[in-house]
Amino acid sequence: MSNTSQEYDKVIAVCRELFSKKMKDYGSAWRILRLPSLTDQIFIKAQRIRGLQQNEVRKVDEDETSEFIGIINYCCMALIQIDKGIADQPDMGFEEAIVLYDGKIALTKALMEAKNHDYGEAWREMRVSSLTDLILQKLLRVKQIEDNKGKTLVSEGIDANYQDMINYAVFSLILMENK
Repeated sequence: MSNTSQEYDKVIAVCRELFSKKMKDYGSAWRILRLPSLTDQIFIKAQRIRGLQQNEVRKVDEDETSEFIGIINYCCMALIQIDKGIADQPDMGFEEAIVLYDGKIALTKALMEAKNHDYGEAWREMRVSSLTDLILQKLLRVKQIEDNKGKTLVSEGIDANYQDMINYAVFSLILMENK
């Protein structure tokens, strides 16, 4: 598991660096996004990944890497929005955003480590395309929960789904790196 932890940290370092650079370029403009808007952004990225995986011809010479990174960062933004609420204007400084980002990632990594222990790293035997499908399934669940005004009868909440999507995207990037 220590190898998984190091691989996880390596992927997150790349994601965090991009988040940091975009915070410097754009500030916290993302703070105005409502959760359904963030969910839709993640959905677009997941659909693009699925298209790249299924299409024999690519009109843009890119792989799925940047889209998985985007999923991780948008999910982290969504987790922050759940706690902080939606702002009418960009209202968060760089340092605060990074602290919140790191906190959400730390909680999500702890969840991964607990599940990884219980599941015995089963994800290592999965295909990236299957992880993509699981992300899309989680997105459809989140959309349904959003349509239900956040209410669930027996299911985990939206935050747990965003955390799972982060972890599936990290697993995908690790598998792609090790391929």
